[in-house]
Amino acid sequence: MSNVKIWISAFRLRTLPLAFSSIITGAAIANADGAFNGVVFGLAITTTLLLQVLSNLANDYGDFVKGTDNAERVGPERAVQSGGITAPQMKKAIILFSGLSLITGVTLIFYALSDNGFLGPLMFILIGLASITAAIKYTAGKGAYGYKGL
Repeated sequence: MSNVKIWISAFRLRTLPLAFSSIITGAAIANADGAFNGVVFGLAITTTLLLQVLSNLANDYGDFVKGTDNAERVGPERAVQSGGITAPQMKKAIILFSGLSLITGVTLIFYALSDNGFLGPLMFILIGLASITAAIKYTAGKGAYGYKGL
């Protein structure tokens, strides 16, 4: 499998429709109310895409490091497990997608909430940082909550 195909497989694009569904629903409601904003929609979809891919990459990495993805694993072989992507490469991709998610998320917040003072954007930035942390901590790092049935 080519390097590009391995990375695309690691992104798990089949998970995107569910991730996009809430953004599309919100956009449809905004459109029905005459409040649709294409820039907000584009930034929201982009941020959602980046957060979902980040979550999938962190899951691949975390399961490999914790030993969950091993020879007895049922289901498709994961990118790091198969050796198609090394653990250090995956860690760099996680850092990259964390940064990209943060950039697009903060841009979205300030674009959409520029007229809402300081507290509203700050609260959403904190929620965004929690989202990035949750995406990574699901299976990676100490106290990974994905193994606790949460």
